[in-house]
Amino acid sequence: MEPRTLAALALALTVALGFAVHHFWGGRPQVVQAPPVEPASRSTPVPSPASASAHSSAPAPAAAAGTALGAGAGGGALLVDVAGEVRRPGVHRLPAGARVADALRAAGGVRPGTDLHGLNRARPLADGEQIVVGAPPTAAAAPGPPAAAGAEAAAGGPVSLNSATAEQLDTLPGIGPVMAQRIIDHRTEYGGFSSVEELREVSGIGERRYAELKPLVGP
Repeated sequence: MEPRTLAALALALTVALGFAVHHFWGGRPQVVQAPPVEPASRSTPVPSPASASAHSSAPAPAAAAGTALGAGAGGGALLVDVAGEVRRPGVHRLPAGARVADALRAAGGVRPGTDLHGLNRARPLADGEQIVVGAPPTAAAAPGPPAAAGAEAAAGGPVSLNSATAEQLDTLPGIGPVMAQRIIDHRTEYGGFSSVEELREVSGIGERRYAELKPLVGP
């Protein structure tokens, strides 16, 4: 074989061997690595099962406020009758510790031009009380012990429960403007007093006050 032919054959074998090595190297198996796991963000912590159950069992703020309000309204509510020059006269439910100003707001406010002279809007309210807005202030009784007022009423004869004015009832022992108005409202609603014993049906008159008034009043 000639040297030229031998050299061409050696070159062809070298090229073929190179292709074989490249094909073998490209087809070998390679190791694939999984992407790294990123740590959880500190701004959004994953809640644990215990904390999740605690949050689910805790009451919502609005529900808790509603429960507290319902308990307060039912536990110490006051019923107050607001009459006279107000926009919504009638019986209104107010929380314990409310004052006259709160009752006026519950009744829709005072009508324009109403004279509030003599009405203490800072006075605390009592359950079952009546507030008459716009009524002229009653004349105050002369200062002195209740026994003296009772003696004056007895000297002039028994005070008629069916015809006495608020000023006359106010002179009786233990009877102020509010109680005098309650007596007048009671006789208006029930058509008068048929006996002195019916005075016990007026709200705010207990046995002790009735015993003081019994000898001083009549039907």
